[in-house]
Amino acid sequence: MNKQLNPPSFRPLYDQIKVLITQSLIAGEWKPGEAIPSEIELAHRYKVSQGTVRKAIDGLAAENIVVRRQGKGTYVATHNEEASKLRFLRLTASNGKKELLQHQLISCVRSKAQGEVARMLALKAGTSVIEVKRLLNFSDRSLILDHIILPSGPFKGLGAARIEENKGSMYSMYETQYGIRMVRAEERLKAIAADKSSAKELGIAPGFPLLSIERVSYTYGDKPMEWRLGLCVTDDHHYVNELE
Repeated sequence: MNKQLNPPSFRPLYDQIKVLITQSLIAGEWKPGEAIPSEIELAHRYKVSQGTVRKAIDGLAAENIVVRRQGKGTYVATHNEEASKLRFLRLTASNGKKELLQHQLISCVRSKAQGEVARMLALKAGTSVIEVKRLLNFSDRSLILDHIILPSGPFKGLGAARIEENKGSMYSMYETQYGIRMVRAEERLKAIAADKSSAKELGIAPGFPLLSIERVSYTYGDKPMEWRLGLCVTDDHHYVNELE
């Protein structure tokens, strides 16, 4: 019996250019907030048509990796821009009112990666990690209990003092202090009841309904860099997501 061979894989040219641009971002050739070369310059560099480069950049823009600015060019997206600061925070007051967001650090310790978290971060069990626990307060009310785990290697020197210096803006800190920009995230949501520990931190009764949001955030090259579990009080808030 003849063994059936798989057909050769094919990647469109614009997708190959998209990969090459991403590799330059990984290498740090263009930093967050900086302009990348023009379409004409990139077409000359990669020896392709300007249309092919445009299609590659369109794909990167759709993934929020770059941002087009009318009449100015294309820039590497950054978490320091107002529009991007709260990109992954989707809890909104039911009445639509803008709220003051405050960060309250509970702890920042070194530990070892274990089990499912190690798997989701593509780490070997026992790898050194940094664990951060904090509260996010909306207009002086504690609404999110965050548990964050990061690989220690890429985040050398990260501790409570540095988190406090950056006023709890984690993604902005990753980008400015460590050169690591989170470009996408995967989330899993479910309803749970607050246990005694989470209830105490959030100032609610044990058994109070919470929205559990488990998230893995990725940097360039689809590399997982952060695991996060957010336990959210949603009695007068909604989780808002825009689908395209």
